[in-house]
Amino acid sequence: MAHPVEELQALYPDARFFYASTHAENRYTDTVFRDGDFLVFGKETAGLPKDLLRKNADSAIRIPMGESQRSLNLSNSVAIVLYEALRQNNFLDLI
Repeated sequence: MAHPVEELQALYPDARFFYASTHAENRYTDTVFRDGDFLVFGKETAGLPKDLLRKNADSAIRIPMGESQRSLNLSNSVAIVLYEALRQNNFLDLI
């Protein structure tokens, strides 16, 4: 059974998808975001499935934090990454 994000990828085959995970190697700040990119976050309790992250390791991103720290909550994580993507795109005409 396909993960829902894989179904979304099929609908937008030319789009770029970025997968947020504490297990990713790439920092979100090292990513150049473009208008039309998708940001994918998992459940707050479980994150994204490991097989999905393995298949997409090159586009998996993380928010740096200390090893002894727990993960940020989902809404904070989304806000951090989303606003970086918006900033890089001149806030897409937001007022």
